Amino acid sequence: MTTIVRSRKPVTATHWPVPEERRTVTVLFADIVGSTGLVERLDPEDVRELQRAYFNTVAGVLRRWNGVVEKYIGDAVMALFGAHASDGFDAYRAVRAGLEIQDALDRRAPAGIRLRVRVGVATGEALVDLAATRDGGHGTASGAVITTAARIQQYAAPGGVTVCAATRRATDGLVDQRPLAALTVAGKALPLDVWRVLGAARPRPTHHQGPLVGRRRELATAGDEIARAVRDRRPRWVSLVGPAGSGRSRILHELTRTVSTVDGAPVRWCVAHCPPYPEGELAPLADTVRAFARVRDTDPTPTVRRRLATALAGLLPPAHRAAAVHALADFVVAPQDVGAAGRGAEVWREVLLDLAAGQPTVVAVDDLDRAAPALNRFLHRLFAAASERGLPLAVVATHGPGWADLLPGAAGRRRRVPLPALGAVDTGRLLRHLLDRAGRPAALAGELLPLTSGNPAVAQAYVRALDEDGDRIGVPETVRRRVDARLDRLDGDQRAVLMAGAAQPAEFPAATMDRLLGWVPGRAEPVLRALVAAGLLRRTGLGGYAVAEPTVARVARHRLPRALRAEFVGRARTAPQPAVAAATGAPEHPEGATPPRAQPVGQRTRHDQGGLVSHGMFRAETKAGPFDGSPTVSLPRFPSRYAGLPHIGLARGAGAPVDARRQALPAVGPPALAERDREPAHRAATRARARGRGRTGGFAGSPALAVA
Repeated sequence: MTTIVRSRKPVTATHWPVPEERRTVTVLFADIVGSTGLVERLDPEDVRELQRAYFNTVAGVLRRWNGVVEKYIGDAVMALFGAHASDGFDAYRAVRAGLEIQDALDRRAPAGIRLRVRVGVATGEALVDLAATRDGGHGTASGAVITTAARIQQYAAPGGVTVCAATRRATDGLVDQRPLAALTVAGKALPLDVWRVLGAARPRPTHHQGPLVGRRRELATAGDEIARAVRDRRPRWVSLVGPAGSGRSRILHELTRTVSTVDGAPVRWCVAHCPPYPEGELAPLADTVRAFARVRDTDPTPTVRRRLATALAGLLPPAHRAAAVHALADFVVAPQDVGAAGRGAEVWREVLLDLAAGQPTVVAVDDLDRAAPALNRFLHRLFAAASERGLPLAVVATHGPGWADLLPGAAGRRRRVPLPALGAVDTGRLLRHLLDRAGRPAALAGELLPLTSGNPAVAQAYVRALDEDGDRIGVPETVRRRVDARLDRLDGDQRAVLMAGAAQPAEFPAATMDRLLGWVPGRAEPVLRALVAAGLLRRTGLGGYAVAEPTVARVARHRLPRALRAEFVGRARTAPQPAVAAATGAPEHPEGATPPRAQPVGQRTRHDQGGLVSHGMFRAETKAGPFDGSPTVSLPRFPSRYAGLPHIGLARGAGAPVDARRQALPAVGPPALAERDREPAHRAATRARARGRGRTGGFAGSPALAVA
């Protein structure tokens, strides 16, 4: 039986003001083969007992893989994955659940009758009722993906699992699959490409291509720590820490290539790769044993033992070798067996220590944050034992910034190597290289640069999407899954604020967010600050807020139903527009920043379209202006003097030259003042006074405002 390792913190189901979302979900359909003939042969009471046992078995498997049973249709079961919360591996969990359903029914014949089922899995977009996904029940999701899963299931082989193209892409490299002939399905305009799932794939190192860009310093730091462990004969622990796609696995790969020797001594590398939800708590360690003894996946148990005996010859005393071979062979063959895994891990730790005594050794674990706590405990015990013996051993672990190693030990001999986002120059270099390799014009790098957020994997995903879809720049599936998982890790208020903010065309103050969500004034402010700290929002120049990354904004906005998206935009337009800085309570200028010098209004560019001008004594509102539809600024405190002044130069896309706009300014105030304002001498004096205020900081609490 598969042991599901819950390696990550579970996503908390939280309530928030939006009852429905457009979500990418994976749908599983399972149906009994030949159920009609079976029911005809059985007594009704036996049928009821068989159905109860069957449904309990299937539902138990689905719950273990975090699926939600949406409905029962006769003998068919429909389940959803990623309907309420996504971890980025919804399709993988659905496929693994389908495989385990087949195994469970093979092992346990309900009511003494061996059942065969067909399983179909499809991934796509659906409108999801969030409350229903928490409670179960009918009508949870609506969309074509449900029909697709049902149709695919009908064509699956008895005892098999068949998936659609989107599910195959989402599980590529995680499960072994074989293409089948395309299906012509009623109601579908085009044939469906389908694949049969053969089983879970063994973790394989990622194939890396192209140059390493922008990570030379981190690579050198990690390599120096390993060399120090070898020279000092004191173990060192190196953590490569960064978000998914930041290059953790790539740097680990480069370390295995560049740190092959230290001072002429060859270095042995034992690298474990943690897949999502490994089959056993210590299964990644079993793969390192397999690599050490050069055991192939297809080797039978006798061959596994023979290869292990050869690898351990000369390393362990003959009296202990037979027992060690037996324990390690059981571990390799059945890593999901808790007893065999525990015994095998104990032996493997002693083998690693013996290897380090004769040769510098590095034990590396990629994606340690996916692993079970038992694997981290193994590493700590290995590190402590190597420290006591004074062995040249290093531990290298990669994980995300949100994972914390809570176990004590290794104090003073640990090095955390953070992997920040790449800078614009390095990201541009990487994009140009990827575009050149894909045969795309290098000029596209400028369009892709703001979408990548300095993440190498995101850059690769966007270039691949271009390669497949032409020049249209959409959000790649892999990037969307990561962003969806990131959004679903937020609590209810944070998720609501981020998605409502993503629906706004420009920056927004905290007061506007309170109005959008129907909250009491001030409730949104601490939530906004928390999202800024998480890197999902950014502060704007006037104390407002905006979504930090364009890709996050696109994904979050798309998850809102169309009607709600339009409602949020409408509420923002009709909301009273207070001064941005005053509404948020933020200082006019960020801490440590220098107030801007006075500029003619035609040259000011820091405002977004529809933005507000309000500093200190002025409380600004915008309305349609008389010139080219430009927004105007209305200053209620001085309605007779300032009403109707065009908001020149502050609206994006304003096409008229500044001088033409100045000529179009309406005369304000008494006619004598208007005539005086046109005199060249008075205009020059006005500019001089404005420059003087710009040097001294202008009005108290306000930036200097120069009017040419």
